[in-house]
Amino acid sequence: MTRDDAVSPAPPSSPRWVNRPDRSTWGDFGVDDRLGRLNLVGPEQVRKGVAEVREGRVFPLSLPLDRPGGTALSKHRLPPVVRPTIRSGRVNFNCEMAVAHPGATDIVGDDLVVLHTQYSTQWDAFGHIGAHFDADGDGTPEIVYYNGWRADREVRGPSSPALAGLASLADVEGAENGAASTSDAGPVGIDAMAAHGVQGRAVLVDLEAHLGPGRTVVTGERWLDALDALKVTVEPGDLLLIHTGFARAYMGGGEPGEATGAMLDGADPGLQAWIRDSGVAAIAADNHAVEAFPPPGHEAGQPVLPLHELCLFRLGIHLGELWWLSDLAEHLRENGRSRLLLTAPPLRLPGATGSPLTPIATT
Repeated sequence: MTRDDAVSPAPPSSPRWVNRPDRSTWGDFGVDDRLGRLNLVGPEQVRKGVAEVREGRVFPLSLPLDRPGGTALSKHRLPPVVRPTIRSGRVNFNCEMAVAHPGATDIVGDDLVVLHTQYSTQWDAFGHIGAHFDADGDGTPEIVYYNGWRADREVRGPSSPALAGLASLADVEGAENGAASTSDAGPVGIDAMAAHGVQGRAVLVDLEAHLGPGRTVVTGERWLDALDALKVTVEPGDLLLIHTGFARAYMGGGEPGEATGAMLDGADPGLQAWIRDSGVAAIAADNHAVEAFPPPGHEAGQPVLPLHELCLFRLGIHLGELWWLSDLAEHLRENGRSRLLLTAPPLRLPGATGSPLTPIATT
């Protein structure tokens, strides 16, 4: 399935698989687990996060959700579309409520949004990345997701392009008022993360401060050097933020391209080992993939997003992308700090493979 298709014995009571990926966490948090490493973020981690609040400063960590703008970063993800709804046959924007309630004096505005959930500041759900893996032990790989949830069984979507995208929104049989959902990530959807809540101690690693604003692909060795030079310690259950300066370059009106900001080498064994062993609960960065995409030296038969596969498929670690971290990084740098309280729940949108959000850092 990948550069490492080894298997390890499954927990004895697992109902969905005989094999699980080597060094994965499948079953470790329960055979029906939907949270992965977020299971490590409980009351103790919240208390640790609250203990980092000293000044009471609040930092919003989201881009405007219509940024980065255009389709330069992803041709299949489009900026949001905002339109008014309809009330009693009238445009429901600057609308006189009297059209529906005679004699009313109110003026009302109501709207709808067509939103690509992973266009701007986002969390990736486990349903964002799966893999071909022989979970049944019969020699035939099948499409599976974190903790063995199966494509077309629990994770369902259409097979025809006619039932995907925007063009056919009004053409689905049984559509209510011209629109219908056609996919459902089920147990690996983002709503499990939202129902749990995301709040706890976070640690920011300022790669821009250590490596500069240019493009650097960060191996495990470089990562450990950065942690040492920045005097940053990451402990089990921490939420990891990675600042590279990439989002700031976009928001400044530039086109960062391939020469801006550090990105992790998701295929590097040393970096993968650190992520496995650190106990980090979730990872978010201010660039568009966290990792270099595609990875250095990519070959056929290997994942093009190896860090995504490691985190979302094997370990149950949510990934965040395109966060706005530069203001927070500057504040922490000026105050000789790296830890903070992070509050970052996604939308509670059942069935979605990702979600926009407005994370809040408190220091």
